[in-house]
Amino acid sequence: MRYVLLFLFFGHSFFGYAQSTAKITSEVDTTFIKIGEQIIWTVYVDTDSTANVIFPEGQTFSPLETVEAFKTDTTRKKDRFTLEKSYALTQFDSGSYKLPTQRIDINGQGFFTDSLQIDVATVPVDTLNQQMYDIKDLMVVEKSHSGWWKIALGILLGLAILGGLLYWFGFRKKPLTEEEKVALLPPYDRAMLELKKLENSRYLIQDEYKKYYSELTDIVRSYLEEDVNVTALESTTDQLIDKLELMTDSGELELDKDTISQFKRILQTADLVKFAKSKPETSVAEQDRKSIEQIVEKTHEALPEPTEEELMQQAEYIEELERKKQKKRILIASISLAGLILISAIAASAYFGFQYTKDTILGHPTKELLEGEWVRSSYGFPPVIVETPKVLIREEVKLPPDAKATIKELQMFGYRSSVGLFTMATSSMSLVNPEQEPEFEQSIETIIKEFEQKGAKNIITKQEDFKTVSGVTGVKVFGSGKFAVPESDELIRGKYTLIMFGGKGFQQQVILTWLDDDSYAQKIVDRILATLEVKLES
Repeated sequence: MRYVLLFLFFGHSFFGYAQSTAKITSEVDTTFIKIGEQIIWTVYVDTDSTANVIFPEGQTFSPLETVEAFKTDTTRKKDRFTLEKSYALTQFDSGSYKLPTQRIDINGQGFFTDSLQIDVATVPVDTLNQQMYDIKDLMVVEKSHSGWWKIALGILLGLAILGGLLYWFGFRKKPLTEEEKVALLPPYDRAMLELKKLENSRYLIQDEYKKYYSELTDIVRSYLEEDVNVTALESTTDQLIDKLELMTDSGELELDKDTISQFKRILQTADLVKFAKSKPETSVAEQDRKSIEQIVEKTHEALPEPTEEELMQQAEYIEELERKKQKKRILIASISLAGLILISAIAASAYFGFQYTKDTILGHPTKELLEGEWVRSSYGFPPVIVETPKVLIREEVKLPPDAKATIKELQMFGYRSSVGLFTMATSSMSLVNPEQEPEFEQSIETIIKEFEQKGAKNIITKQEDFKTVSGVTGVKVFGSGKFAVPESDELIRGKYTLIMFGGKGFQQQVILTWLDDDSYAQKIVDRILATLEVKLES
């Protein structure tokens, strides 16, 4: 019985141990990759279904780099699980690398995978069959003006807004306010209207007699000052009455003494109300207003008719006011136009550049040449075919006696800008000896000496081959220096390019000069050279 129990005990222990034992294997899909390629490393864990398994995380595969850790795939078989975990690994340097062992935790116990050797190779480059090239120079790309319509639309919109504002504030007949309408009335009509408003006011109801009499006297004083031409606003009561009496006695104003006396009484009452805080009866105040109406009417009737001279002066005054208004409108329009031009110039300068905008507005000789209509023509024989902004004019050339021994015929065509250094010329030369080869070096020396004879200094010379679009090869001599121009006493810095072609019995030349800092001339030269063609026939 004891042996049976022992067997059962050991048998049960063995069975439990077998259930808890885990099996771990790993593999890779390849052990050889190129730089940047990936390998897939997969680990398999066979364990009890109740086991807690923890796989590696992060960059634990160094020196290999982890690209991606895929999701764990689980397969169940009775009471056991088979877990499958894959990783994508890579390396960006060539060499032989060891994939290190990885720790797998199962129920807190560590299990380790086998290490592997991974070879990373460089990408092979066939340097024998594949031609190698030098690094190209930086290419200058012109600023694109494809969005010019946005600038134009913005300028048109600005013009529309400015025109609307100019019309609204400058030329539109604005509706007059009530105060402006009253101010434009004749003095008599304005006084009667203001007296009517005073009648409808609430001063007397609100017991504001001081305001009532102050406004009443201001109305009549203003009327007298404007219509009778007497300084009434700044005069005291006695001074104003004295002035009216003097004007009546001299015949300037036909007022009876009762009217003047009544006016004096009302002014004295107003003084008592304003300065002595007197308070007359309401009926007296209302009667005083009516009396002022009568005084204004009688004064208006007593005024003599304006003379023709006075009417002329009034017409001149009105005309002068209209001229001032017109000047104001013109000033507003001029300021607005100047503002618009300034805004447009700033916008154009910001988009196209200040120099381009300035040259467009003020004009530039070579810019006009560049943007004008170009002409393609053939010059001389053998012909030089080229596209130019102006037609080249034939130039009469007299060969020196010593040159006639070798040169049979020389044909030259040229153009020179009226301003600056820009020139272009072509020449076709036939030699006496049809078998003689052209002497390019001698021609170069001759042209450089001509530059120097005309005052040029510090001439730098470079030389290279030149090939036309059709494949004709020539010699290109180019450089810079300080050149003399007819309109200046000082030497100016410029550039030159000389292109020479030739064969047995003939030679062709194209020569260009332009200012060093003239970008438009440089574009002209580039376009001319891009269209240059020659026929090598004598």
